[in-house]
This record gives sequence, C-alpha cells and structure tokens, in this order.
Amino acid sequence: MDLGKPNLELFAETLLALAGEDPDILVVTGDSRGSGKLGPFSKALPEQIVEVGIAEQNLVGISAGLAAAGKKVFAVSPACFLTARGLEQIKNDVAYSNNLVKLIGISAGVSYGALGTTHHSLHDFAVLQAINNIDIVVPADNFETRSAIEAAVNHPRPLYIRFGKKPIYDLHRPGTHFEIGRAIALSEGDDVTFIATGETVSKAVMAGQLLAEHGVNAGVISLHSLKPLDETAVLEAARRSSALITVEEHSVFGGLGSTVAMMLMQNGVNKPFKIVAIPDEYTVTGSQDEIFAHYGISPEGLAETALDLLAIGEIER
Repeated sequence: MDLGKPNLELFAETLLALAGEDPDILVVTGDSRGSGKLGPFSKALPEQIVEVGIAEQNLVGISAGLAAAGKKVFAVSPACFLTARGLEQIKNDVAYSNNLVKLIGISAGVSYGALGTTHHSLHDFAVLQAINNIDIVVPADNFETRSAIEAAVNHPRPLYIRFGKKPIYDLHRPGTHFEIGRAIALSEGDDVTFIATGETVSKAVMAGQLLAEHGVNAGVISLHSLKPLDETAVLEAARRSSALITVEEHSVFGGLGSTVAMMLMQNGVNKPFKIVAIPDEYTVTGSQDEIFAHYGISPEGLAETALDLLAIGEIER
C-alpha cells in the first residue's frame, strides 16, 4: 500500500476544484481555515467562504440558512465541537428542517491525541444515528474522500462526513465504484471478515496480511457509509465468513459495532462477533497511534482478536 495525503487535505483540494466551477458552493467555518486546510480556498475564492469564529451553534445555524437559500454549504469545524456544541442546531435547523448542509467534522476520533477527551469525538456516530434525516460517511482513504465530496455536493439529504488528520494509505484498485450507502469489499475471507470504517480500515487490511501468515483467510469491508448502512454487504460477509469483527474509532456504544450487531440479530444471524472500539472508560492520553495500540486497534491487536475469536493461537510481536 502507498501512503497518500491526509484525507482532510484531499478534501480541501477537491472542494476548491468543485467550488471553482460552481459559485453556489460555500464554506462556513468556525476558526478552522488552518486546521481544515482551507487557506488556499480562502485565497482563491474569498467570496465563497464565511468565517464565524469559535461559535459552533452559529456555524450550523448560518449554514442552514444559506442552504435554505439554495446554496451548497459545507460547514467545517472540529468534530468534537461540531457534534456536541452544535447538536441542537444539527437536529433542528439541518435535519428536521431538511436543509442540505454538508457537515464536515475534522480532526475526528482521537486525532487530537494528547489534548485528551475534551478534544476527542467518540460520540458523534451515536448521537447522529439517533437523528432522522442525516447520513453519515467516514472515508477510509483519498479515493473515498474525493468520491464522497463529489457525491456530497448534490446529495439529497443532510450529510455528516468525518476526517482525521494523518496521511493514510491508498487502499482501492483503479476503477473502484463509490456510492454513498454502498460498502466496498477490499478482500473476501471465509474465516473472518473485518468490517471497518474510516482510518481503522487500513489497520484491518494490515491485520489481514498478518493473519494470512497464520493460514487465516481474512476479508476486509470498508463500510464508509454508516448511515445508510449497506445491510446486503454485511449479511453477505456474515454468510461467507465464520466470524465477524467490527473496527471503529468511536465508543463501543452507538457506533458501527452496535449498529451491525443489532442488524445481524434482527436478521437471525448467529456468528462469533466482536466489536473493537474505544471502551467505556477514561480514554488514555497519547498520540492517535498510541491510543489505537492501547485499545487493540492496530494490525497486531486486530489479528490477535481474530485468532482469539477463531480460537487459533497468537500473533508473534
């Protein structure tokens, strides 16, 4: 796998190219031109960007008003603040009022690392899944990011897209098709399938490579759209594999794992199943990689989880 750009940087480049061709595309940002990599956008298209300062409720309300006036609005702010401080406005002004805002949560999950729990967004999937009329997309690499932003411009519902900060690996073959609401199978495995989203997908791919050395056939699904959920892809993986593991940069409650588990039970699926996510505790402090490793969201940790679920041995470190 080749290392690509940070998804956030690719987002800003893609949005600038699209906005240069469409004056109805606007960015509303809460003091995030730097952290959101929007400096080139603000220089090239100063009349298409609105700075509201550190005021997330205003950010969402203004974005909703502009969308109601027919603009294609991308509201950019750190995910931890956007989906907490601005939650009531997301619920009422965006989703309930059906204003087609594209909410962009930057530096998501534990990207802020050592800044600690105040700056982590481990709740956003849970709260937004509980709100009607908003879709949730978490790109895994640069291809998914570019495709998601291109699709977002004219998406028929409000949309939340979540990005981290680090450069990430390119995962997809040329010619891969992207569609919001349709998962992408990166590989198929009859022993275990990892169902992952966002920056954890590359960890699952590398775990699959480790497992191959142990004779374990592991599949990986990039479930970039948490809502709407591609139930067909999940049920097909459950039919094909002996065990399933979900992987996410989110709390164990209310995220990808909870959603998949609920769907599997409602469809009568009974397979060994494990949710790998951040547990319900005071989150350790450290870099994103250190936090991932602590909670088993690493190639080695995921491989060991798979072997344990399949009752096969251990990974040598």
